[in-house]
Amino acid sequence: MVTFLPSRPGRLADVPSFARGTGGAESNVACALAAAGHAVKWVSRVGADGFGDHLVEAVGAYGVDTSGVRRDPRRPTGVYFRTADDRAAGTHEVVYYRSGSAASAMSPGTVPPGEVWAGRVLHLSGITAALSADCLALMCSLLERRPGRPLVSFDVNHRSELWRSGADPRVSLELARGADVVFVGEDEAEEAWGVRGADAVRAALPEVGVVVVKRGARGVTVFESPTPPLPETLRGRSSAADRAGLGAQFPAPLGGPSGPIEQREQPGRTGTVVPAPRVRVIAPTGAGDAFAAGFLHGTLRGLPARERARHGHLMAAAVLTVPGDHTAPPSRAHADRLAALDDDAWGRLRLGPGWTGEEQEVRTP
Repeated sequence: MVTFLPSRPGRLADVPSFARGTGGAESNVACALAAAGHAVKWVSRVGADGFGDHLVEAVGAYGVDTSGVRRDPRRPTGVYFRTADDRAAGTHEVVYYRSGSAASAMSPGTVPPGEVWAGRVLHLSGITAALSADCLALMCSLLERRPGRPLVSFDVNHRSELWRSGADPRVSLELARGADVVFVGEDEAEEAWGVRGADAVRAALPEVGVVVVKRGARGVTVFESPTPPLPETLRGRSSAADRAGLGAQFPAPLGGPSGPIEQREQPGRTGTVVPAPRVRVIAPTGAGDAFAAGFLHGTLRGLPARERARHGHLMAAAVLTVPGDHTAPPSRAHADRLAALDDDAWGRLRLGPGWTGEEQEVRTP
């Protein structure tokens, strides 16, 4: 969808003008992964209008394959407006104009599984499930455990504004149980599912191999089965970008020893707590999607849990230190060096605007 970003802080009623941008959880992840050197395809629907043209061109400019985006001649491209403050702030406002949009018309009939099963990872969002009954049916279809599907990643992305039409947001819990990797915030798990705390979230998703519980400025807890299943599409494969970088060659377990900062043993489960670095935040929007992209970037490279989470934190920090939803991530060598820091050095990181471009901008006092 097209986003309209306010020209200044304040109530929507008081903001005089907005800047046009691009938004959408899946497209944000696609852009970040493409910028990090991965081959990415975005599958969606937009209107046959100027906003649809803008979305396709802007996402494609990141190197994303947009050939799977369909144009709907009868429905418009979705848009939304938001205020400048953090989504968690009591004064935050967001207004969606997505009812009847082109994306809300996606269904199992418009998105054949073969089109989205061609890659090594399929990333989905709970936002799509909230758009319409047809979209929910599509998510149910894509999250059904069937032979031959790729690794399926699911970001809960609970948005109460989109679920107010009467649908039960707890359906996202059932959807999450069909994924291989799940991203969910502690706050949204409590609001949507009535589940409180990282351990309770892990217990609510026993079928899922990797559960990433986001805890805001405190970082994340990564729970994983001792030997999570590796889909056939990931066995024995690595991208050209991986071969050129420092990533391990496949096959490599998605779990495994990670030298975690803290571990809590549970029957058949391991929790790895990875703090976030300190960041001077310019704007919070898009950080969750950037984290998911960074974590998947590490997953595609076969990295252990701590490094996957740290790459997620670093991609999130890149977005947090710019005004919009997107930015160029740090170079692979730069990010790899930071992700490999010992625990003390990682805890001393201070990341501010411009840190992705020059390594001397990163302070570890």
